[in-house]
Amino acid sequence: MSVFRRKKERDHPPAEWKIKKECLDLIIECAKSSYPNEFGGLLRVDAISKKTITEVVILPGTISGDSHAIFRLHMLPIDFSIVGTVHSHPTPNARPSKADLALFNKYGKIHIIAASPFNQFSWKTYDYAGYEIDIAII
Repeated sequence: MSVFRRKKERDHPPAEWKIKKECLDLIIECAKSSYPNEFGGLLRVDAISKKTITEVVILPGTISGDSHAIFRLHMLPIDFSIVGTVHSHPTPNARPSKADLALFNKYGKIHIIAASPFNQFSWKTYDYAGYEIDIAII
């Protein structure tokens, strides 16, 4: 019997996140153009509606490979509107890896993974604990 179990119920209510369609389109196009390597960036929310993702921030020096995207978080500006990360998987699997879960737990509230074939149906959104969450496209 394992001592560590993932909780079935979250102890916090799900957030009502939204993403601008233009921002999602940018994420998908960046993932396509980076293929077969991963694409990585940070998610920025609107200053007024703090639950609406409006921009993707690309950090200088981000390293992309066929199985990783390494963020240079020391290049991150002081910006409280950045709430999470986005990256792509060059395979059809949009589930987070152990490395992804470690990043989610350390940085941000919301995380997007875009998977191959990089279209409107091949991406998923996760909270900081790795639980899949719903997000509205506006």
